[in-house]
This record gives sequence, structure tokens and C-alpha cells, in this order.
Amino acid sequence: MLTKVHTGLEPVAGTWWHPAHKAEKVWVGIAFAWCLVLFAMMPLWHWKGGQNPSGIRTRVDPRAFYARTTEFVKQYKVGDDKGFPIVQPPAGADVYLTAMTYQWYPILQLQRNVTYRLHLSALDFNHGFSLYPLNVNFQIIPGYDYALEVTPTAAGDFRIICNEFCGIGHHTMVGRVIVLDESGNKVSDRNDVTLRVGGTP
Repeated sequence: MLTKVHTGLEPVAGTWWHPAHKAEKVWVGIAFAWCLVLFAMMPLWHWKGGQNPSGIRTRVDPRAFYARTTEFVKQYKVGDDKGFPIVQPPAGADVYLTAMTYQWYPILQLQRNVTYRLHLSALDFNHGFSLYPLNVNFQIIPGYDYALEVTPTAAGDFRIICNEFCGIGHHTMVGRVIVLDESGNKVSDRNDVTLRVGGTP
């Protein structure tokens, strides 16, 4: 039965520390070596593994980015859906997408196997860009323009989901990317859905 209570101010009675045993030293050495391997793999995976797409992140005033987005909408608008403009830019164009509470603006309509420069930014809070059903995830931060080259490789109607909690209406923040095939159809080819994300645009 415990009869004495020790506090952090009183030393522990008896011998409480011994030098590390040889086996402990071996395991600490193995763990340290493995940490070095993992540390070296991070930049290698970024440059050679194709897991983290390289892009350009530049500072931008959120209002200026939104003004660029609205100008982009005026220039390439082809229709609307429930009050949201549908924008179809030409091949190789700069495509602007703004995250704001609680929407993605505008709806993008792209061509399959065509490369675009996608610019992402947020107007108000941190948001997350997740393109369903693909494993494409980015954090969208106000004051930064994240630009990267993208090439849709399958036609379909895809959803953008905010995966960074941004407030009470977070669950309603769903955007759209419509990808048309060469004949102008958006018939989904969900068996081969990929998005080639290039390097520095």
C-alpha cells in the first residue's frame, strides 16, 4: 500500500536511473537510422515520386484574387447552374477557383486531355481542396495563390469537397468540375479517373 506521496519537487528515493543497456542502445541506434531514412525520403518523394505536385505559391491580396476570378468568369462563362456560373476556358488558359464561405466559385468546365494552369486561393478562411473521387488534396490559404498544371484524363462530373473545417456551413461547401470528352459529352468514365498534376507552370 502506498504510504508516501511524492511531488515533482521531491527527489525519488533510491536508485532510479541506470546507464542504458546494450540492447537499448542498439534499438535507439536503429530508430535514429530509420528516422534519417524517412527524413531523406521526404524530399526525394516530392521530386521523384510524383506524390506531392510541385506548384508555385505566391502572395496575393484575397480581394485581388477574387477580382481575377470574377474577370475570368466574365470572359469564359458558358452557362449557369442554380445561380453559379459555369466557365469553360480554352486549352492552356489560366483557370481561377476561389474558396469562400461556404462555396467554390465558379463551376469549372474543362476538356479531357487538355492542360490548364489552375490557380487556387481562399477569400476568407483556410479551406481544403479535395477532388472526389480522386486522391487530390490541397490546403487553400487566404493570401496565397497556389498555381499548378493539371490535365483531366477522364470525362465526368466531379465534386470538390472542402476538407478543412471552415465553420457551421462547412458540410455544404461542395463545388463542381465538369470534364467533357472530345465530342463535348460529360459521360463519366469512372473506371479510369485520374488527374495528371504537373510541375511548375
